[in-house]
Amino acid sequence: MKLVVLILFSLLVAGWIFQSSLRNSGIQNQDTAKSNNMNYNKLTPEEERVIINKGTERPFTGEYDNFYEKGTYVCRRCNTPLYKSDSKFDAGCGWPSFDDAIPGAVTMIPDKDGMRTEIICNNCGAHLGHVFTGEHMTAKDTRYCVNSISLKFIKDSANVNNTEVKTDKAIFAGGCFWGVQYYFQKAKGVVSTQVGYIGGHKDNPTYKEVCSGTTGHVEAMEVTFDPSQTSYEDLAKLFFEIHDFTQTDGQGPDIGEQYLSEIFYLDDNQKATDEKLIKTLSDKGYNVATTLKKATTFWKAEEYHQEYYSKNGHEPYCHVWKKVF
Repeated sequence: MKLVVLILFSLLVAGWIFQSSLRNSGIQNQDTAKSNNMNYNKLTPEEERVIINKGTERPFTGEYDNFYEKGTYVCRRCNTPLYKSDSKFDAGCGWPSFDDAIPGAVTMIPDKDGMRTEIICNNCGAHLGHVFTGEHMTAKDTRYCVNSISLKFIKDSANVNNTEVKTDKAIFAGGCFWGVQYYFQKAKGVVSTQVGYIGGHKDNPTYKEVCSGTTGHVEAMEVTFDPSQTSYEDLAKLFFEIHDFTQTDGQGPDIGEQYLSEIFYLDDNQKATDEKLIKTLSDKGYNVATTLKKATTFWKAEEYHQEYYSKNGHEPYCHVWKKVF
């Protein structure tokens, strides 16, 4: 009897020690994760749904689905280089597809569905998508099927002569940023565009907060352009020609302070150009409502707002091009 009691007591002690060890290990792992997370990029709720909670974006909606510029795709969470554009191909599946990854950049693990193989960033564990073989789409017979939202694209910084391409930026607010971006994406010399918020008093505002009218932000678009192909003046003229710069309370049916017509100049040269164009329009008899403000922090909008019309196959309802210069 004493032997049985002794054995039971020993098992209880061993169990307590094991559980205590697990708790301590868990605390250490959480502390390590928190320490690592300090260097990660801040994610939007939609980015967290895919990258952290292993969700999937809808096919044919991602910004890199039908996208083939030269450069490198990096992890949106930690900026680790993952794929080169040379390995990207059109698989017709609705998501960016690559037949090779940068060595050591990704890890393959069995998916929880028991059938597929998940791919994650080897540095931060971000969910990227899934990998498939045996489809015979390329010579490497491999397809890394990746969510656009898990990636960021870094364009090659060299032109054909292997010299650095110099770019400039401009920020315009002309009502709903969907329509403004729609027209600027098509303009000559435009390298990239992104929509967001500027001019308010709250850091990193959400769309809902901006629409509430309590943050002071307007919907705006930041454009990166190649000054060897176009000029700031050309882009500013385009801005005036795609919206009603005489409307004082918004743009078309979109009424509110977030839809006002404003230009956020980045230097005195841009400001002088804007003032010249406004004078020209005034001389033509227009009552220009557009205001000029020195640029402050531009906060990128949520991913679903980026290239909205291109993703959804629609055209702007309150922006049209009309020549005025």
